Amino acid sequence: MKQVRSILAVLALIVVMGVMLLGCAGGNKDENTAGAESGTKAGSSGSGNKTGSSSGAPESNSSEESATRSYTDYKGHKVVIPVAPKRVIFAGETTGDLIELGIQPVGIFGGTALKGRLYEHELTQAEDIGFPINLEKVTSLNPDFIIVGDTDPQAYENLVKIAPTIMLDTFAALDKRITELGDLFGKKQEAADWLKAYDTKAAAMWKQLHETVLKPGETASVFTYYPGDRLFVMARAGLPQLLYGKGGFKATAPIQKILDAGDGFKTISLETIEQVAGDHIFILGPVADEAKQSTEDLLKNPIWKSLPAVKKGHVYSLDILKSDSDAYTRKWLLEELPKMLSK
Repeated sequence: MKQVRSILAVLALIVVMGVMLLGCAGGNKDENTAGAESGTKAGSSGSGNKTGSSSGAPESNSSEESATRSYTDYKGHKVVIPVAPKRVIFAGETTGDLIELGIQPVGIFGGTALKGRLYEHELTQAEDIGFPINLEKVTSLNPDFIIVGDTDPQAYENLVKIAPTIMLDTFAALDKRITELGDLFGKKQEAADWLKAYDTKAAAMWKQLHETVLKPGETASVFTYYPGDRLFVMARAGLPQLLYGKGGFKATAPIQKILDAGDGFKTISLETIEQVAGDHIFILGPVADEAKQSTEDLLKNPIWKSLPAVKKGHVYSLDILKSDSDAYTRKWLLEELPKMLSK
Protein backbone atom coordinates (compact mmCIF):
# COMPACT_ATOMS: atom_id res chain seq x y z
CA MET A 1 0.00 0.00 0.00
CA LYS A 2 2.85 2.35 0.80
CA GLN A 3 4.19 1.75 -2.67
CA VAL A 4 0.81 2.57 -4.25
CA ARG A 5 0.51 5.75 -2.15
CA SER A 6 4.00 6.81 -3.22
CA ILE A 7 3.12 6.33 -6.88
CA LEU A 8 -0.12 8.34 -6.49
CA ALA A 9 1.74 11.14 -4.73
CA VAL A 10 4.26 11.37 -7.53
CA LEU A 11 1.49 11.47 -10.17
CA ALA A 12 -0.37 14.23 -8.28
CA LEU A 13 2.84 16.25 -8.03
CA ILE A 14 3.40 15.91 -11.80
CA VAL A 15 -0.18 17.13 -12.54
CA VAL A 16 0.19 20.17 -10.25
CA MET A 17 3.53 21.11 -11.80
CA GLY A 18 1.99 20.78 -15.31
CA VAL A 19 -0.86 23.14 -14.47
CA MET A 20 1.59 25.66 -13.03
CA LEU A 21 3.74 25.50 -16.16
CA LEU A 22 0.70 26.07 -18.37
CA GLY A 23 -0.29 29.07 -16.29
CA CYS A 24 3.16 30.56 -16.61
CA ALA A 25 3.16 30.01 -20.38
CA GLY A 26 -0.22 31.70 -20.66
CA GLY A 27 0.99 34.67 -18.65
CA ASN A 28 4.03 35.08 -20.89
CA LYS A 29 1.81 34.98 -23.98
CA ASP A 30 -0.42 37.74 -22.61
CA GLU A 31 2.59 39.89 -21.77
CA ASN A 32 4.09 39.39 -25.22
CA THR A 33 0.78 40.28 -26.91
CA ALA A 34 0.37 43.42 -24.83
CA GLY A 35 3.93 44.43 -25.60
CA ALA A 36 3.38 43.91 -29.33
CA GLU A 37 0.20 46.00 -29.26
CA SER A 38 1.93 48.74 -27.30
CA GLY A 39 4.82 48.73 -29.75
CA THR A 40 2.45 48.99 -32.70
CA LYS A 41 0.68 51.98 -31.23
CA ALA A 42 3.94 53.69 -30.42
CA GLY A 43 5.12 53.13 -33.97
CA SER A 44 1.93 54.54 -35.40
CA SER A 45 2.19 57.61 -33.21
CA GLY A 46 5.71 58.21 -34.41
CA SER A 47 4.55 58.17 -38.03
CA GLY A 48 1.93 60.86 -37.47
CA ASN A 49 -1.14 58.62 -37.16
CA LYS A 50 -3.86 59.36 -34.67
CA THR A 51 -3.93 56.51 -32.13
CA GLY A 52 -6.08 57.84 -29.32
CA SER A 53 -9.74 58.80 -29.13
CA SER A 54 -10.32 62.29 -27.70
CA SER A 55 -14.11 61.90 -27.82
CA GLY A 56 -14.20 58.50 -26.16
CA ALA A 57 -15.23 56.62 -29.33
CA PRO A 58 -14.48 52.88 -29.10
CA GLU A 59 -11.27 51.68 -30.69
CA SER A 60 -11.24 48.59 -32.89
CA ASN A 61 -8.81 45.80 -32.24
CA SER A 62 -9.19 44.27 -35.69
CA SER A 63 -5.94 44.04 -37.62
CA GLU A 64 -7.59 45.33 -40.81
CA GLU A 65 -8.97 48.48 -39.22
CA SER A 66 -5.72 49.29 -37.39
CA ALA A 67 -3.50 48.60 -40.41
CA THR A 68 -1.86 51.52 -42.21
CA ARG A 69 -0.01 52.14 -45.45
CA SER A 70 2.06 54.88 -47.01
CA TYR A 71 0.41 57.13 -49.58
CA THR A 72 1.72 60.07 -51.61
CA ASP A 73 -0.87 62.63 -52.75
CA TYR A 74 -0.71 64.71 -55.92
CA LYS A 75 1.07 67.54 -54.11
CA GLY A 76 3.83 65.25 -52.94
CA HIS A 77 2.79 64.78 -49.30
CA LYS A 78 3.84 61.32 -48.14
CA VAL A 79 1.35 60.27 -45.47
CA VAL A 80 0.69 57.13 -43.44
CA ILE A 81 -3.05 56.51 -43.86
CA PRO A 82 -5.44 53.83 -42.56
CA VAL A 83 -6.09 50.89 -44.87
CA ALA A 84 -9.76 50.86 -43.89
CA PRO A 85 -10.76 54.39 -42.76
CA LYS A 86 -14.03 54.57 -40.84
CA ARG A 87 -14.42 58.23 -39.85
CA VAL A 88 -13.66 60.31 -42.91
CA ILE A 89 -13.85 64.06 -43.31
CA PHE A 90 -14.09 65.26 -46.90
CA ALA A 91 -13.50 68.95 -47.55
CA GLY A 92 -13.86 69.35 -51.30
CA GLU A 93 -16.27 70.15 -54.13
CA THR A 94 -16.93 66.56 -55.20
CA THR A 95 -18.67 64.97 -52.23
CA GLY A 96 -20.94 63.06 -54.62
CA ASP A 97 -17.95 60.93 -55.65
CA LEU A 98 -17.89 59.35 -52.19
CA ILE A 99 -21.63 58.80 -52.16
CA GLU A 100 -21.51 56.86 -55.43
CA LEU A 101 -18.87 54.54 -53.95
CA GLY A 102 -20.92 53.96 -50.81
CA ILE A 103 -18.71 56.08 -48.54
CA GLN A 104 -20.44 58.19 -45.91
CA PRO A 105 -18.21 61.00 -44.55
CA VAL A 106 -18.70 62.11 -40.96
CA GLY A 107 -17.88 65.71 -41.89
CA ILE A 108 -17.95 67.94 -44.97
CA PHE A 109 -17.31 71.64 -45.39
CA GLY A 110 -20.20 73.93 -46.09
CA GLY A 111 -22.66 71.32 -44.90
CA THR A 112 -25.30 73.99 -44.35
CA ALA A 113 -25.05 74.82 -48.07
CA LEU A 114 -26.19 71.35 -49.12
CA LYS A 115 -29.75 72.54 -49.67
CA GLY A 116 -30.45 72.49 -53.37
CA ARG A 117 -27.73 70.01 -54.25
CA LEU A 118 -28.86 66.77 -55.79
CA TYR A 119 -27.35 64.62 -53.05
CA GLU A 120 -28.45 66.62 -50.01
CA HIS A 121 -30.61 63.74 -48.71
CA GLU A 122 -27.96 61.10 -49.33
CA LEU A 123 -25.62 62.26 -46.58
CA THR A 124 -26.99 60.49 -43.53
CA GLN A 125 -24.30 61.31 -40.95
CA ALA A 126 -22.19 64.19 -42.26
CA GLU A 127 -21.77 67.25 -40.06
CA ASP A 128 -20.77 70.72 -41.20
CA ILE A 129 -17.11 71.48 -40.46
CA GLY A 130 -17.49 75.06 -41.68
CA PHE A 131 -16.00 77.04 -44.51
CA PRO A 132 -13.28 78.02 -43.78
CA ILE A 133 -12.74 74.80 -41.86
CA ASN A 134 -13.37 74.94 -38.11
CA LEU A 135 -10.52 72.98 -36.54
CA GLU A 136 -12.34 72.49 -33.23
CA LYS A 137 -15.28 70.93 -35.07
CA VAL A 138 -12.94 68.67 -37.04
CA THR A 139 -11.27 67.50 -33.82
CA SER A 140 -14.63 66.82 -32.14
CA LEU A 141 -15.60 64.42 -34.93
CA ASN A 142 -12.58 62.22 -34.14
CA PRO A 143 -11.66 61.50 -37.79
CA ASP A 144 -9.20 58.79 -38.74
CA PHE A 145 -8.70 60.21 -42.24
CA ILE A 146 -9.10 63.69 -43.79
CA ILE A 147 -9.28 64.54 -47.49
CA VAL A 148 -9.06 68.17 -48.60
CA GLY A 149 -9.37 69.86 -51.97
CA ASP A 150 -7.75 73.06 -50.66
CA THR A 151 -4.03 73.38 -51.37
CA ASP A 152 -3.32 75.99 -48.68
CA PRO A 153 -0.16 74.84 -46.82
CA GLN A 154 -1.14 76.32 -43.45
CA ALA A 155 -4.59 74.72 -43.53
CA TYR A 156 -2.98 71.40 -44.36
CA GLU A 157 -0.46 71.67 -41.50
CA ASN A 158 -3.29 72.33 -39.05
CA LEU A 159 -5.33 69.36 -40.23
CA VAL A 160 -2.48 66.86 -40.31
CA LYS A 161 -2.03 67.42 -36.57
CA ILE A 162 -5.56 66.04 -36.06
CA ALA A 163 -5.50 62.99 -38.36
CA PRO A 164 -3.73 61.67 -41.47
CA THR A 165 -4.56 64.19 -44.22
CA ILE A 166 -4.10 64.16 -47.99
CA MET A 167 -4.82 66.69 -50.72
CA LEU A 168 -7.07 65.49 -53.54
CA ASP A 169 -7.31 67.23 -56.92
CA THR A 170 -11.07 67.79 -57.03
CA PHE A 171 -10.68 69.46 -60.43
CA ALA A 172 -9.20 66.28 -61.90
CA ALA A 173 -11.18 64.26 -64.45
CA LEU A 174 -13.96 62.07 -63.10
CA ASP A 175 -12.24 58.79 -63.97
CA LYS A 176 -9.06 59.84 -62.20
CA ARG A 177 -10.91 60.92 -59.04
CA ILE A 178 -13.06 57.79 -58.83
CA THR A 179 -10.07 55.54 -59.44
CA GLU A 180 -8.07 57.29 -56.71
CA LEU A 181 -10.93 57.09 -54.22
CA GLY A 182 -11.36 53.40 -55.03
CA ASP A 183 -7.69 52.91 -54.14
CA LEU A 184 -7.90 54.97 -50.95
CA PHE A 185 -10.95 53.13 -49.60
CA GLY A 186 -10.27 49.60 -50.79
CA LYS A 187 -12.97 49.81 -53.46
CA LYS A 188 -10.95 49.39 -56.66
CA GLN A 189 -13.40 46.97 -58.25
CA GLU A 190 -16.44 49.07 -57.33
CA ALA A 191 -14.73 52.13 -58.83
CA ALA A 192 -13.89 50.28 -62.05
CA ASP A 193 -17.44 48.94 -62.37
CA TRP A 194 -18.93 52.39 -61.76
CA LEU A 195 -16.73 54.01 -64.41
CA LYS A 196 -17.49 51.30 -66.95
CA ALA A 197 -21.25 51.77 -66.49
CA TYR A 198 -20.93 55.56 -66.60
CA ASP A 199 -18.72 55.62 -69.71
CA THR A 200 -21.14 53.34 -71.55
CA LYS A 201 -24.07 55.60 -70.74
CA ALA A 202 -22.15 58.79 -71.59
CA ALA A 203 -21.06 57.40 -74.96
CA ALA A 204 -24.65 56.49 -75.79
CA MET A 205 -25.85 59.99 -74.81
CA TRP A 206 -23.30 61.79 -77.01
CA LYS A 207 -24.00 59.45 -79.91
CA GLN A 208 -27.69 60.26 -79.71
CA LEU A 209 -27.05 64.01 -79.45
CA HIS A 210 -24.74 64.05 -82.48
CA GLU A 211 -27.32 62.14 -84.47
CA THR A 212 -30.19 64.45 -83.55
CA VAL A 213 -29.02 67.88 -82.33
CA LEU A 214 -25.32 68.62 -82.54
CA LYS A 215 -23.05 69.26 -85.49
CA PRO A 216 -19.44 68.00 -85.69
CA GLY A 217 -16.90 70.30 -84.04
CA GLU A 218 -19.40 72.57 -82.28
CA THR A 219 -18.08 74.48 -79.29
CA ALA A 220 -19.59 75.31 -75.92
CA SER A 221 -18.90 77.70 -73.08
CA VAL A 222 -20.14 77.98 -69.49
CA PHE A 223 -20.55 81.32 -67.69
CA THR A 224 -21.63 82.35 -64.23
CA TYR A 225 -21.60 85.42 -62.01
CA TYR A 226 -20.29 85.74 -58.46
CA PRO A 227 -20.95 88.63 -56.05
CA GLY A 228 -19.02 91.77 -56.92
CA ASP A 229 -20.27 91.71 -60.53
CA ARG A 230 -17.56 89.17 -61.37
CA LEU A 231 -18.17 87.21 -64.56
CA PHE A 232 -16.47 83.80 -64.74
CA VAL A 233 -15.93 81.38 -67.58
CA MET A 234 -15.72 77.83 -66.28
CA ALA A 235 -12.97 75.43 -67.38
CA ARG A 236 -11.83 72.40 -65.33
CA ALA A 237 -14.49 72.84 -62.66
CA GLY A 238 -18.09 71.69 -62.76
CA LEU A 239 -20.21 71.29 -65.89
CA PRO A 240 -17.37 71.69 -68.45
CA GLN A 241 -15.92 68.38 -67.31
CA LEU A 242 -18.92 66.71 -68.90
CA LEU A 243 -19.25 69.04 -71.87
CA TYR A 244 -15.58 68.74 -72.93
CA GLY A 245 -15.35 65.03 -72.20
CA LYS A 246 -14.94 62.24 -74.74
CA GLY A 247 -17.49 62.61 -77.53
CA GLY A 248 -18.65 66.03 -76.32
CA PHE A 249 -18.22 69.66 -77.32
CA LYS A 250 -14.98 71.37 -78.23
CA ALA A 251 -13.70 74.24 -76.11
CA THR A 252 -13.20 77.63 -77.75
CA ALA A 253 -9.55 78.67 -78.14
CA PRO A 254 -9.51 81.02 -75.10
CA ILE A 255 -11.13 78.35 -72.92
CA GLN A 256 -8.70 75.73 -74.16
CA LYS A 257 -5.84 77.91 -72.93
CA ILE A 258 -7.43 77.99 -69.48
CA LEU A 259 -7.83 74.21 -69.56
CA ASP A 260 -4.22 73.74 -70.61
CA ALA A 261 -3.13 75.92 -67.69
CA GLY A 262 -5.00 73.59 -65.35
CA ASP A 263 -7.35 76.27 -64.02
CA GLY A 264 -10.89 75.59 -62.88
CA PHE A 265 -12.25 78.97 -64.00
CA LYS A 266 -11.21 82.50 -64.88
CA THR A 267 -12.70 85.96 -64.59
CA ILE A 268 -13.43 87.76 -67.84
CA SER A 269 -14.93 91.11 -68.82
CA LEU A 270 -18.22 91.49 -70.63
CA GLU A 271 -16.32 93.23 -73.43
CA THR A 272 -14.35 90.03 -74.16
CA ILE A 273 -17.22 87.56 -73.88
CA GLU A 274 -17.64 87.40 -77.66
CA GLN A 275 -14.13 85.94 -77.99
CA VAL A 276 -14.84 83.28 -75.37
CA ALA A 277 -18.44 82.33 -76.22
CA GLY A 278 -19.04 79.07 -78.08
CA ASP A 279 -21.72 77.81 -80.47
CA HIS A 280 -23.68 76.77 -77.38
CA ILE A 281 -23.75 78.74 -74.12
CA PHE A 282 -24.65 77.47 -70.65
CA ILE A 283 -25.54 80.02 -67.98
CA LEU A 284 -25.27 78.84 -64.39
CA GLY A 285 -27.82 80.46 -62.11
CA PRO A 286 -25.99 81.76 -58.99
CA VAL A 287 -27.12 81.55 -55.37
CA ALA A 288 -26.38 85.09 -54.12
CA ASP A 289 -28.94 87.79 -54.90
CA GLU A 290 -26.25 90.22 -56.06
CA ALA A 291 -24.95 87.67 -58.57
CA LYS A 292 -28.50 86.94 -59.72
CA GLN A 293 -28.97 90.63 -60.50
CA SER A 294 -25.71 90.68 -62.46
CA THR A 295 -26.97 87.72 -64.50
CA GLU A 296 -30.25 89.49 -65.28
CA ASP A 297 -28.34 92.58 -66.38
CA LEU A 298 -26.14 90.46 -68.65
CA LEU A 299 -29.13 88.93 -70.43
CA LYS A 300 -30.41 92.44 -71.23
CA ASN A 301 -27.08 93.77 -72.46
CA PRO A 302 -26.69 94.49 -76.23
CA ILE A 303 -23.29 92.74 -76.23
CA TRP A 304 -24.94 89.57 -74.96
CA LYS A 305 -27.81 89.79 -77.41
CA SER A 306 -25.37 90.11 -80.30
CA LEU A 307 -23.70 86.74 -79.64
CA PRO A 308 -24.37 84.14 -82.40
CA ALA A 309 -25.41 81.48 -79.87
CA VAL A 310 -27.95 83.86 -78.34
CA LYS A 311 -29.41 84.76 -81.73
CA LYS A 312 -29.80 81.08 -82.61
CA GLY A 313 -31.42 80.23 -79.28
CA HIS A 314 -28.52 78.01 -78.22
CA VAL A 315 -28.49 79.26 -74.62
CA TYR A 316 -29.32 76.98 -71.68
CA SER A 317 -29.83 77.84 -68.01
CA LEU A 318 -28.89 75.54 -65.16
CA ASP A 319 -28.85 76.01 -61.38
CA ILE A 320 -25.20 76.24 -60.34
CA LEU A 321 -25.87 73.81 -57.47
CA LYS A 322 -26.82 71.20 -60.07
CA SER A 323 -23.78 71.77 -62.28
CA ASP A 324 -21.10 70.12 -60.14
CA SER A 325 -18.62 67.65 -61.58
CA ASP A 326 -19.05 65.03 -58.86
CA ALA A 327 -20.13 61.51 -59.81
CA TYR A 328 -23.63 61.76 -58.33
CA THR A 329 -24.41 64.96 -60.25
CA ARG A 330 -22.80 63.68 -63.44
CA LYS A 331 -25.18 60.71 -63.54
CA TRP A 332 -28.10 63.12 -63.28
CA LEU A 333 -26.66 65.35 -66.02
CA LEU A 334 -26.51 62.43 -68.45
CA GLU A 335 -30.29 62.40 -68.24
CA GLU A 336 -30.75 66.16 -68.12
CA LEU A 337 -28.38 67.41 -70.83
CA PRO A 338 -30.29 65.85 -73.77
CA LYS A 339 -33.48 67.47 -72.46
CA MET A 340 -31.79 70.87 -72.31
CA LEU A 341 -30.30 70.68 -75.81
CA SER A 342 -33.52 69.42 -77.36
CA LYS A 343 -35.63 72.38 -76.22
